[in-house]
Amino acid sequence: MTLIIDVLMPVGEPAYLAAASRELETYHAAFGARGMTLRARPWTDGPGDGDATLALFAWGYHLDVAKWRAMISGWPAARPLFNPAALLDWNTCKTYLLELEAAGVPILPSIFGRADADSVAAAFDRFDVDELVVKPQISGGSFRTERVARGSVIKPLDDAIIQPFIPAVSGEGELSFLLIGGVLSHAVRKVAIAGDFRVQPQFGGVFTRFDPDAAQLALVGKVMAALPGRPLYARVDLLRLPDGTLALMELEAIEPDLYPHLEPNVPALLADALLDALADSR
Repeated sequence: MTLIIDVLMPVGEPAYLAAASRELETYHAAFGARGMTLRARPWTDGPGDGDATLALFAWGYHLDVAKWRAMISGWPAARPLFNPAALLDWNTCKTYLLELEAAGVPILPSIFGRADADSVAAAFDRFDVDELVVKPQISGGSFRTERVARGSVIKPLDDAIIQPFIPAVSGEGELSFLLIGGVLSHAVRKVAIAGDFRVQPQFGGVFTRFDPDAAQLALVGKVMAALPGRPLYARVDLLRLPDGTLALMELEAIEPDLYPHLEPNVPALLADALLDALADSR
């Protein structure tokens, strides 16, 4: 018997849909070998009639948050969703970082609230830096993310995160740890080009594999242990602060790129983990 697995796909940006469609192709063989057929479905179409659904490519939810949250809150229990709806909802707004911090996870220094001339000026003084990063609490792909210098004109933004600019993004880089079925698959270093702070490939970011050390793995384990649910897949992004310590930049459990081009075994690992999760749910 073949299982039909719906895969939620990007909405709102043709380039993201094209990229996701190409990447989805790399998963078909491994899933097919395990008796599963992958079926692309725009996330805005909501639940389908498949045996399970992967939210893995649901980019664009930040462009229609109300629809996204209504969809996942009303997801039928008879249609298993991975990651689980409650975890997807929790991960939608980056205020989840405050919960992880309360659980003992070090996060990037952050101020949550409205970004305007007064709050940004106060943030420069509080963090004692000359550059800040201002971004929405619900975002993706560096959407509306700004690097701000002292004296810059500020575009007011409600529900923002204000953080100090961390030079390591173009040095050691952002350190990403990919976990499938709760097990580390691989680690990727993402370095922004000189003069930029965004590590995504469309902005020139360079991605390479690296071997994580014990301290990095310990922090990743602490992050995963603090989550409110067990993810089928997740990406943990760490960044080194100027004092030399590592801090959590982001935990992505909705639509992380798992970088299968850097670890060819990712599709097989994900397929096996999904079969295990479906067996456990029965």
